[in-house]
Amino acid sequence: MKTTTRVLPQLQKWKAAALAALAVAALSATPALAGVTPDTLIDSNDIRFNLILSKGLPPQAVKGALKNAHGQVHITSVGSVEIMEVAVFGLPPNTDFDFFVIQVPNKPFGLAWYQGDIETNKDGNGFNRFIGRFNIETFIVSLASVPAPVVFRKAFPDASSGPVSGRIHTYHLGLWFNSQLDGEKAGAPGVTPFNGEGNAGVQVLNTGEFEDLAGPLKSLKN
Repeated sequence: MKTTTRVLPQLQKWKAAALAALAVAALSATPALAGVTPDTLIDSNDIRFNLILSKGLPPQAVKGALKNAHGQVHITSVGSVEIMEVAVFGLPPNTDFDFFVIQVPNKPFGLAWYQGDIETNKDGNGFNRFIGRFNIETFIVSLASVPAPVVFRKAFPDASSGPVSGRIHTYHLGLWFNSQLDGEKAGAPGVTPFNGEGNAGVQVLNTGEFEDLAGPLKSLKN
């Protein structure tokens, strides 16, 4: 969910410069980046991999508004946390998307952890940086079902209690339309719970080049 905040001028300048640099890099290095596959991961403190179109998107979207959609991810370990930089390209312009760490790349996705938003510019490119635990130790656990606050009651309302779950690793990534209306405009209708309020559009990009049980985050050792 996109929220309106007062951003420091220097942060705005940094984001604009970073996005411009990424766009130039993408144009100049497309042949090399196209070869990034699960086999070319850098298995150390640094990994790079692609985001690809989600399975099951309607043909009109794949051949139309999303035909050039793709993304690139760079994760660097700095010891106690990782820094994950995500760049997306060829998406609908001036559109907000929601980014998640997930259990499996395509439906039904499994457990998911909301990271934040990526907003595209007038050219359909976007960038954001996330800091957290994005390596082989990334997991979700719940030892007991306890009450949870109910805040949003949209298409997918909040649950009033949490589930019980053992340790579940979440090694994949996914990107969703923040608004189902934006998805419809792109030829990909549908409403899902994957935004802050529980009324997002469908998934657009994910780490589907990797097997369900071997997502890219698993390759980054602690």
